[in-house]
Amino acid sequence: MEINFNNSKNINIEQLEKLYNDVQWYAYTNDLIVLQQAISQSLDVISAWDGEELVGLIRVVGDGLTIIYIQDILVLNAYQNQGIATQLMQQILKKYSKVRQKVLLTEEAPDVRHFYEKNDFQSCDKGSTVAFAKLS
Repeated sequence: MEINFNNSKNINIEQLEKLYNDVQWYAYTNDLIVLQQAISQSLDVISAWDGEELVGLIRVVGDGLTIIYIQDILVLNAYQNQGIATQLMQQILKKYSKVRQKVLLTEEAPDVRHFYEKNDFQSCDKGSTVAFAKLS
């Protein structure tokens, strides 16, 4: 298996639906038009492909100069634990290495915490930072 990475935001809606549904992010697939618009209007998108199959994606919003927000990082269940998410993350962190604030919010889970900590993210429940979110 050779995974190829692509920087195009032009991703087939059916491929996006399959990926987001596979990881049970149904809030995104309830309105596929909005999902496709969100992808196209993001600061950056890197997708991972096994041949013609979309197997992973990272999506970034922000100004790309002072802040980036990693909105989505997801990999098909069948492809998880193969380093794809790490490669996606490393590509983004390298590209935006000069950006001071790199932010993300995620649900708490041991494997999730481990993934972000191994990529040099610090939880806001440790140290001197605090995070607030308003979700509707």
